[in-house]
Amino acid sequence: MSKSVSKIISSVIIALGVVMLGVCIKSGIDNFSYSDRVVTVRGLAEKEVMANKVTWPIVFKEMGNDLPQIYASINKTNNAIVEFLKTNGLSADEIEINAPDIIDMQADRYSSNNKPYRYNVTSVITVISGNVGLVNNLISRQAELLKQGIAIVSDKYSYPTNYEFTELNTVKPEMIAEATSKAREAACKFAADSESKLGKIKTASQGQFTISDRDEYTPYVKNVRVVTTIVYYLED
Repeated sequence: MSKSVSKIISSVIIALGVVMLGVCIKSGIDNFSYSDRVVTVRGLAEKEVMANKVTWPIVFKEMGNDLPQIYASINKTNNAIVEFLKTNGLSADEIEINAPDIIDMQADRYSSNNKPYRYNVTSVITVISGNVGLVNNLISRQAELLKQGIAIVSDKYSYPTNYEFTELNTVKPEMIAEATSKAREAACKFAADSESKLGKIKTASQGQFTISDRDEYTPYVKNVRVVTTIVYYLED
């Protein structure tokens, strides 16, 4: 091979190398520019569900000076309440009788000594059930116990009735799909307004599911909520 031919081949190889280098540099610049063009969107999904578990504390008080007499009265009242609950559809497994809470008024240094009774006893029967509708009905009918001389104490702060929704996994897939769809819809709208095209997903994160009461009047109706955050690339 002559020296002139060898030089030509070398020149061609160098030229091709320069061209390839330029292409790589341009591609790198394009990719760098492309990576900066993103849009972050959020998709919200909400769903109302009925609570499937209720914890209902039934509270009553006894006061007196004779503990054995108080114990007998509490035992009688407990039996009457349990009978009321069982007669109206609850099972023994759903009813729990808690140990009474006894306050000795004479032993309380912050209490005055002119109290008419020495002992103040609080007794709680707890209903834990998955039959929320039945329990709600009994809550509305608990005044019937007054006919037997049983006064139920209403204390929403110390002994609140608690409703729960424990079947979150049954609604998760549907809600995640809805949140993702709404996020993509928002991203498409942004891309169209900016005269761009929506590219691939750069990152995506599923927010934490939250369950709250729909309102203070119907705590057995729950609002399930999730927000999905997605970052999309934008293309020309």
